[in-house]
Amino acid sequence: MASTAASLLYPAEQMSELPITPPPPERVEDTGLTEEFISELVLRTMYVQGAQLGRALSDSIRLPFILIDDMLLTMQQRRLVEVRGVTGPGRATYLFDLTEAGRDRAREAMMVTTYVGPAPVPLSQYRVSVGAQSISHARVNQAEVHGGLSWLVLDASTVDMVGPAINSAKSLFLYGESGNGKTAIAETIAGMLGGSQFIPYAIEVNGEILSLYDPVYHRAVELGDGDGRKKSWLGNAAAYDQRYVIVQRPVVLTGGELSLNQLDLQYDQSAKLYQAPFQMKANGGVLIVDDFGRQRVPPRDLLNRWIVPLEKKVDYLTLHTGGKFPVPFDCLLIFATNIPPTSLVEEAFLRRIHYKIRVESPTREQYERIFQTYCDQNGIPYEPAAVEQIYREFYERYSIAPRGCHPRDLIDHLSDIATYMETEPRLTPELVRLAGNSYFLDFPTAPPTPTQ
Repeated sequence: MASTAASLLYPAEQMSELPITPPPPERVEDTGLTEEFISELVLRTMYVQGAQLGRALSDSIRLPFILIDDMLLTMQQRRLVEVRGVTGPGRATYLFDLTEAGRDRAREAMMVTTYVGPAPVPLSQYRVSVGAQSISHARVNQAEVHGGLSWLVLDASTVDMVGPAINSAKSLFLYGESGNGKTAIAETIAGMLGGSQFIPYAIEVNGEILSLYDPVYHRAVELGDGDGRKKSWLGNAAAYDQRYVIVQRPVVLTGGELSLNQLDLQYDQSAKLYQAPFQMKANGGVLIVDDFGRQRVPPRDLLNRWIVPLEKKVDYLTLHTGGKFPVPFDCLLIFATNIPPTSLVEEAFLRRIHYKIRVESPTREQYERIFQTYCDQNGIPYEPAAVEQIYREFYERYSIAPRGCHPRDLIDHLSDIATYMETEPRLTPELVRLAGNSYFLDFPTAPPTPTQ
């Protein structure tokens, strides 16, 4: 039986067959928007962009011309729009422009919102789209996980804990000392899922517009003419609703800069437009909170904010008018931290994070494998004696704990030093010593050896 939260987001009559590909609208009613709403978008578009051919206007607001032509006729009759010229057969080739009365009406529409672009998708349609493309549908198997993480040197037991966490589509806590690959694991998980999905450019909520598509986090998938999707709009022949853009599965990474107010809608007072928060942009994908515990907001407050979304998969956002509305919280949420979890939050909070995986420091054997890998990648002949020297002169002498990032950083230092000295980068005792001296601090990070 569907939960109350799920029923709220996905009405019962829509849960049996949720469309993955949003079908192109054939009638105004299919858009979920009113004629007045679309007409005002048309007026704002011509006010900002100037005179428009019918086909260009259709492309701009991403609606078939056949849907907006009747509105243009009505606006012509009301003396808001006039035809300035004709470039070919059919009204799609007419050049439309605003009259003086049309400019006045467009200025009034700009007072409500300055948004110009693809027509938004109503919140109800967005919920259905997210449900159809839910991260919970993504699956990985053991071979895929081991293959995806093969570029990292990790214990097989650690890798095998990652797979079930991905398939749970819930939450994952990666913890352990700094420099052992927690962020690398999180980013690899995101890439391992692969796939693409439809997201709307913008969403309409109670007459307000939320901008969702963000090229920083959403990488658009280009479709060619040969795949049958990118077709002329004029005859309503497109294979999907062009108010959506096809993107690779989103990956949103945020770190110490995250503040509590960024988890709610961001309202631009001058543009009268909302920007969707991080977690909404991550729907259908992965949200990584890196360096958890070092944000501007205390960890307890951050988890308090996400207690309901983590359990119910529903988040609640607030308009600047005070109105609240539910949106899907449909992402794999990954926390990565080098702070001991028990010092961040209490057990009751950690219980809501379903999977906890400790990423250990490398063993001597793993360290040697990592070191040799980076040597091979940089064209430097590997010498086992160099690792022995590093352990003897730095790790043992200064009680420094080996980390997974050390081989990469030491090879980089050694290469920089060799370039400066105009010599070939080799694992000579001199270059290894110089690289270590410029990298390590004589500050113990290894736990003290217990006394007998």
